[in-house]
Amino acid sequence: MRPSGRRIDEMREISIEIDVTKHAEGSCLIKCGDTHVLCTASLDERVPPFLRNTGLGWVTAEYGMLPRATNTRMRREAKNGQSGRTQEIQRLIGRSLRAGVDRVALGERQITIDCDVIQADGGTRCASITGGWVALRLAVNKLMKAGDIITDPLLAPVSAVSCGIYAGQPVLDLDYPEDSEAGVDGNFVMTGGKLIEVQMSAEGSTFTRDQMNQLLDLADKGIADLTAAQLAAVK
Repeated sequence: MRPSGRRIDEMREISIEIDVTKHAEGSCLIKCGDTHVLCTASLDERVPPFLRNTGLGWVTAEYGMLPRATNTRMRREAKNGQSGRTQEIQRLIGRSLRAGVDRVALGERQITIDCDVIQADGGTRCASITGGWVALRLAVNKLMKAGDIITDPLLAPVSAVSCGIYAGQPVLDLDYPEDSEAGVDGNFVMTGGKLIEVQMSAEGSTFTRDQMNQLLDLADKGIADLTAAQLAAVK
């Protein structure tokens, strides 16, 4: 039995509210159970120096957790410098979203996705990728409506979900009580039915190829639910 009482293939409740900030070109508040992340997309008509005069666009990301996103207060990273975990997560978000973008169609401009974790209960990086795509979609919609982009540069929704082995059983969408005790923990990033990235690690025990396949099957189901929520939010 899972601590939440969910079935092994059951996602937490998914909620995506769009246009939650006034100034950002795209924004949403994504809630996956008790994990809540504010995602915003900001447009810059310039690209990093290494992309100047290439005709290619760029999508990048920044990630952070508010001091009381967890059960005890964390010190602000702006004061102490980013942790290795934060840097790893924001690089994951950026490269995941870029995998779903035609950078030629985007044109020589940059979109920055900011993901701020308001409340954490496991799966913050996955929620950030899923919500980050919604914010990106909204920003691109504005560019297309203004005629700044002719061809849609977003190839397919990009989303991510966690799966792991908890109490010896493969489960979908781990919350914190499961994540903290999982024998195996994994994050699956997908777009258009194809994998972008898989992060898998044995936390307390090794796992077999058969178990890996079971986790992939669970991820497929979870990604389908997340994609449906994304498309419903931006329709």
